[in-house]
Amino acid sequence: MATQQFVIEGGHPLNGKLEVGGNKNAVLKLMAACLLTDQPVTLTNVPDILDVRVMAEILRKLGASVSYAEAERRMTIHAERLHTHEVDAALSGRLRASLVLAGALLGRLGKVWLPFPGGDAIGRRRVDTHLLALRKLGAQIEVARGFRMQADQLRGASILLDEASVTATEDAILAAARAKGTTVIRNAACEPHVQDLCNFLTMLGVPIEGIGSNQLTIHGAERLGGGTFRVGADYIEVASYIGAAAITGGEVLIQNADPQHLEMIELVYNKLGVHWEVRGQDIFVPRGQKMRIQNDLGNRIPVIKAQPWPAFPSDLLSIALVIATQSSGAVIFHEWMYDGRLFFTDKLVSMGARIVLCDPHRALVQGHTPLRGDLTISSPDIRAGIALLLAALCARGTTVICNVHHIDRGYERVEEKLKALGARIERVTSPSG
Repeated sequence: MATQQFVIEGGHPLNGKLEVGGNKNAVLKLMAACLLTDQPVTLTNVPDILDVRVMAEILRKLGASVSYAEAERRMTIHAERLHTHEVDAALSGRLRASLVLAGALLGRLGKVWLPFPGGDAIGRRRVDTHLLALRKLGAQIEVARGFRMQADQLRGASILLDEASVTATEDAILAAARAKGTTVIRNAACEPHVQDLCNFLTMLGVPIEGIGSNQLTIHGAERLGGGTFRVGADYIEVASYIGAAAITGGEVLIQNADPQHLEMIELVYNKLGVHWEVRGQDIFVPRGQKMRIQNDLGNRIPVIKAQPWPAFPSDLLSIALVIATQSSGAVIFHEWMYDGRLFFTDKLVSMGARIVLCDPHRALVQGHTPLRGDLTISSPDIRAGIALLLAALCARGTTVICNVHHIDRGYERVEEKLKALGARIERVTSPSG
């Protein structure tokens, strides 16, 4: 079976300007939310990525009309009628975000059969919080080779989530949008994509209070309208290109980057010696970065820990770790949530990085270490894949990255954007699989 690979000749600075796509984690949930209304909805700034294509096909199989204008990055969804409450198993198995279809279909149809979701293999990913929230709203749930859920009438409730899970918060929001009465969600996640979902539903006619905080109050609406909504910039993609510019010694302008979501990321990147300028809605990464790790008080080794928003996001830990290999000094990375997130570090070690994987959740990085290519490595998931791509960009020699479909799931035309900045990267098809 043929597979696609990236072949990267490293050691070339990135220079120029680019524009990132819409937030992957936002658009998938917004697409699911379109099932709550029988009116047409248009989403703009929609990235042309694999996960979006999969979600679009899921919606079509449910009975929704989905059209995408690639040139304008505009998607129109019209779920006037849905002819089934059963989510396609093969498609659901490719997408972690399919979980939020539970809240959307319960809200619209009062029932759903949802196969177990797919997604990245980065360790255990609980769904218990989803079930807790949906049961609070009145759903009856049976777990057997998937989730069979039913609710004659969803009713507003006071929900305390047992963890600030992003997708569980979004699932609860979607179900509460069509529930009778008022729902209060405490310990809610408040990432930018959660805020996008709330603002979108508000536009459709669902009053929501507390957007951006960890307590949301949602006043359920019997009928939702339509409209047009812009998906915010993908701050993970923005931070990825900032890292790529810094470690290659280049100078890059990232346009329409929504910098208001980068404050904590900036604090952490500054610790690694990476700085940038905010120019309106753009981010400018100058050449000549310090690339020196800032020690904590008392000359102690700093710890960078992934935590719920507005702290440093888990999805950027892999990128930050690669940046650290190119910064002078030592730093510890702590991934408290996913016990498989850091397992890609052995590939960086094979490229010459000095990394000690202390346990499944912690890694010690000692930089600066020149990286070398001239090897073939495999992308295990979206974030590790883009991190390895960044490592290849600054490594001497040629690196081949396999399983690039993982990267395609979250990054739109990544090789085209990088080539426009001066990277030497090619997408090739391997007949060997």
